[in-house]
Amino acid sequence: MSMRLLSQPGGVPAGTHQVPGDKSISHRALLLAAAAGGETRIENFLDGSDCKATAAALRALGIDITFPGNTKVLVKGNGAFLSPVQPLDLGNSGTGMRLLAGLLAGRDVVATLTGDASLLGRPMRRIAEPLEKMGARIIPGGNGTAPLEIHGRPFLRGLDYVMPVASAQVKSAILLAGLAATEPVVIHESVMTRDHTERMLQAFGAKTSRRDNTIRLEPKTRLQSPGKVEIPGDLSSAAFLFAAAAMTPGASVTVTNVGVNATRAGILDLLARMGAMVSLARPREVSGEPVADVTVSGGSLHAIEISADEVALAIDEIPVLLAVASIAEGETVVRGAGELRMKESDRLVAMAAGLVKLGIATEVKGDTVCVFGGQPQGGVVDSCGDHRIAMSFAVLGQRATGNVEISDCDNIDTSFPGFPVLMRDVGLRITEISS
Repeated sequence: MSMRLLSQPGGVPAGTHQVPGDKSISHRALLLAAAAGGETRIENFLDGSDCKATAAALRALGIDITFPGNTKVLVKGNGAFLSPVQPLDLGNSGTGMRLLAGLLAGRDVVATLTGDASLLGRPMRRIAEPLEKMGARIIPGGNGTAPLEIHGRPFLRGLDYVMPVASAQVKSAILLAGLAATEPVVIHESVMTRDHTERMLQAFGAKTSRRDNTIRLEPKTRLQSPGKVEIPGDLSSAAFLFAAAAMTPGASVTVTNVGVNATRAGILDLLARMGAMVSLARPREVSGEPVADVTVSGGSLHAIEISADEVALAIDEIPVLLAVASIAEGETVVRGAGELRMKESDRLVAMAAGLVKLGIATEVKGDTVCVFGGQPQGGVVDSCGDHRIAMSFAVLGQRATGNVEISDCDNIDTSFPGFPVLMRDVGLRITEISS
């Protein structure tokens, strides 16, 4: 039975809420805790299937991981990994697969990384090529996709690498491999991408530095647990609450303890530019990550143009921004968004197809998408098995003229367990139906 969501119009978002822990940071905390000496307690861990798959893979590699609670994890790391007997199933997680490949490239192990049908279709040569330049042997599938066969080496060469695409996952894979490098690892980004890996490496004792868009990791790094890592609320999940409030005049939603890292907080700036009211309270740092209580209130929205640099700072939130654009006055143009075609689905095509079904004129040309704001109608849309597509249309349903039904929504659990329940608490009329 595949889960479908029914989103009915008329909800008015309100109240103060919390969202689950950050998915990107949860993955990184697990991986670095496994590679570090000592015991690490991870709190507010994302209790979603993607992060659980990474934990299961690390266990299969010989790492002692226990869950004292659903969102509490205890990792006893020693940096020693064992070659697993069976392929490691990363489920739907591109982050888990790419970052684990980087970590294992610098370990004396042989492992095969696999996943679900969606993950097996995602490009992996982008990590295989730099990791092989460092001395590991990485064998992707025939189309350059997973499964990935990893033949790691305990000592790797350094690397001076110019990133051909803006990807935090590729950058992170190289940095994690660089922990085993005998020479510095230097990475040049065309635009800045999320820096969670660099921040967490520093928390575990690695020496990293950034100058402009160049990141450097010093060689011969020995990681040591900081003892405790607290995961902030996931801004990518909070984005659905913020979008719901922004789309509704008179609505106001606050999310507490949410990550506001500047390298991925573009969603807040973009909503403000579209006419929503955005404010931050109690800014502070938690385990090296900036967090705050964020309030978004609705207003009269207008179209904007979003550049490639801005896309890089809101890569996971572009789908819900396209939903917001569908009710904004004018033509919203998003440029340089080609990386969204390489996610769990081709997100540009999936969003455009769904918006057109709901009566919103939308065009995709290469890496550019244009949305002509109007009045969404009711209808049935296909999420293409992509959690962010499903949740974007569920939020948009509150402003449609009729019910919006979204198919193939099972993968919502990968990033936002409890999404329908929380959104009902927020004030939206979203229910689950089976088919």
